[in-house]
Parts: sequence; structure tokens; C-alpha cells
Amino acid sequence: MNIRVYPDKKLGKIKPMHAVNNGPVIARNDQTTGNGRAYAAARIPYARNHDAAFCSSYGGAHTVDITAIFPNFDADENDPCSYDFHLTDEYIAKTWSVGTETFFRLGQKIEHETKKYGIYPPKDFTKWAHICEHIIRHINEGWADGTHANLTYWEIWNEPDLDPDNAPNPRCWAGTEAQFFDLYEITAKHLKKCFPNLKIGGPALAHRLDWADRFLGEMKKRGVEIDFFSWHIYSAYPEKIIERANYIDALLKKHGYTNTESILNEYNYVRGWSSEFVYSLKTISNYKGATFFADTMLRAQHAPVDMLMYYDARPSGFNGLFAPYTYECQKPYHALCMFSDLYALGTEIACEVDDEEIHAVGATDGKTYGLMFSFYTEDDTRCDTKTVTVTLPRGKASIKVLDKTKNARAKAVKHEGKITLYIRPNTTVYIAF
Repeated sequence: MNIRVYPDKKLGKIKPMHAVNNGPVIARNDQTTGNGRAYAAARIPYARNHDAAFCSSYGGAHTVDITAIFPNFDADENDPCSYDFHLTDEYIAKTWSVGTETFFRLGQKIEHETKKYGIYPPKDFTKWAHICEHIIRHINEGWADGTHANLTYWEIWNEPDLDPDNAPNPRCWAGTEAQFFDLYEITAKHLKKCFPNLKIGGPALAHRLDWADRFLGEMKKRGVEIDFFSWHIYSAYPEKIIERANYIDALLKKHGYTNTESILNEYNYVRGWSSEFVYSLKTISNYKGATFFADTMLRAQHAPVDMLMYYDARPSGFNGLFAPYTYECQKPYHALCMFSDLYALGTEIACEVDDEEIHAVGATDGKTYGLMFSFYTEDDTRCDTKTVTVTLPRGKASIKVLDKTKNARAKAVKHEGKITLYIRPNTTVYIAF
């Protein structure tokens, strides 16, 4: 098969498809390990802080969640003494220290336990909105001995649609759909009035497209501005992620939200949540998971979605980037770095591919060029080899191959305008030229 690159045909900006959930683990003392240097080297643009409270290295239960920052809901929301910002401030600062901006989730972590604590509807929706306002003022404007982090994205809640109304064991929202619509309206309108230049959005949709349809219709009827619509999907098939992106785009247009950003801010490889979940966890951190990651980022560059955020960079089973405990870089980390190279170049250039299983994106900064392509398959029985001929301007190139045995180490080559590679299933390649 063939890939032909057209260096002079520019298509637009490379989109930030290499954002993640959660920031680095910075060693607190000489008895702990961390991944700060590797995280910085990956040049991640945004890190959403949902579920940060599960990680003791970030500050654990005292971090990010509204109930952690404002622990007594009956307290005075205008009194700085009612807030505990310390570990949340520290977490944001550590994330900034590696060059990554926090995408701030206003709400609560998921609660799988049988007793719930923070996922109930607030007693007073207007007061909750004012608490969110003060959190933003503290982080962005220095209120209450705060910082001037100037964070851009502020997301209201997470996965309120995950479970239906009156579910016996709700995980993210223990109220009704109608109650959430009220909370979102009140909070979004208040925050947008206070901070017209910030991006206020949500609701981090879990999976229920009928719920999304009703939500968008209701918000439009109530006159609620939505700067970004966030949504989630887990799958073993990148094409299903792109199908969902197209469906979300159609919903936004249906309800008149034509300028609203579409942000997929949770996704990863999952073949199944029950008997196949262990297989999924193993795959997330291996070469197949890396190629799934790469393939999704590359496909999304041409889909109606404005940002992708991998779940998760937090120490967990969903973290394919860094090994647990040692924080050594795993194969998906190298796929992330490849896309970071494309993003740094800035402008997409055209390329043609004559094989539907290969997805490719090229980029340039006007002086140097890059091409990234992937060969992903969910079929573990595949053992064929593809002969890939890349046509590009003659000269020197640097090639990185990420597969079962290779870890994206650069190899310099001279060529006469064509480079031929032999790749197996679940391989990602980056060529700098």
C-alpha cells in the first residue's frame, strides 16, 4: 500500500487530540517516585482533573471535589475560611510545572460504593453555583490568597446520565434528570455572567444519547449558553468513537449549538466491562493499546470533535502511559509523544492513503515536516505484514516505529523520495523529514 505526502498543501491546524485526564505524580520526598520529567517531555496541553481524589499523590480525598474544597455546605460561601484550597492549588501548580493546563471539573468523583457521599444534588443550587464562582475566583483571580492560573475550561459535573433516575446504586448523580437540568442551568448562567471570557460547559455525558438530546433541547429552551459539550465513550473500535463524534455533532446542530466545542474527555480501549475487562486492562498498556490510542487520535483529526482527553494519566488500571509504582513509560506513552510532535508542527498537510486500514496525518511548521500513521486491528488472529511505501520529498528522514518489539527509537535514513516499511498489525510509525 502507498502513502503520498503533499508538503505544500496545507489543510488547517492540528487539533489537540493528545490531552489527558489528570496530571503528573511529582515525588514529595526521597522515598517516593514520580513521572514529572516524562510527563513534561510528552507536552500534554490539558489535563482534566476528574477522579483526582482517588490518588493520594495528588492529595487524595482533600483534592478537587466541591465537597473537599467546601466541606461544610451550611458555611458562608462568601467567607474564605469556609474553603480548603491547599492541596487543589498544589495539584494545579504541579500540573502547570510540567507545561500542562488543568481542565477543571466542578463536581464530584465517581462513587462505586454502596454508601454515597458527594453525588447527591446540592441542597441549594444557587449557593452551589456561588461556591463554584468563588473557586474560579480563587484559582484565576487570586481571591482568598489564591493564584492567577488563568484556567480556561470549567466543566459542570460528570456523567449525570450514567444511571437512570431512581437507580438503586447511582454512581455519579443521585438526583433526577430534571434536578440536574436545573443545577446546570443555574450554574452555567451564573458562571457565564461572572466570567464571560471563560469556557463554561459540560456535562461529561456518559453514554445516553437520548438524555443528551433532552439536555440540549432543554438548555436551548432555557437560553443556556454552552461553550463546550463534553462526552465519553469506551470501545475497542476507533470507528465507533468517530461515529459517536458525528452523532454528537448532529445533536449540537439540531439544537442550534453550532459554535459549541465538542470535547471527548474520557476514552480508552475497552473490549468489555465484565468477562473481557481483564483483557481490556492488559491491552490498555501494551502495543495494541498504544496503536488504538494513536489510531483514535489520527482519525479524530478529521472528525467533528475539537479535543480528545485520554483516560487516564492518574495511577490506575486505565493508565497505559506510566507503569504502576515505578512510573516507567509504557508503549502508549510513545504514541502520545508522536502526536505531540505533530501538534508542535502546527499545520496539517495533505496525504493520500490507498488502504482503509491505515490512517495518517502529516504536519509542518514551514521548515520541518512530520507524518504519523497507524495500522490498528482488534482482531488478535491477524499476523499479516503490510508493505508500506511512503512518497515524500527526497533527502533525509528520521523514522520511529512503535510495535510489539520496538519502542519508537529514532532511526536516521537517506532516501530518494520513497521509504518502504514492512509493518505488522498494531503498529504506529512517525517519520520526520
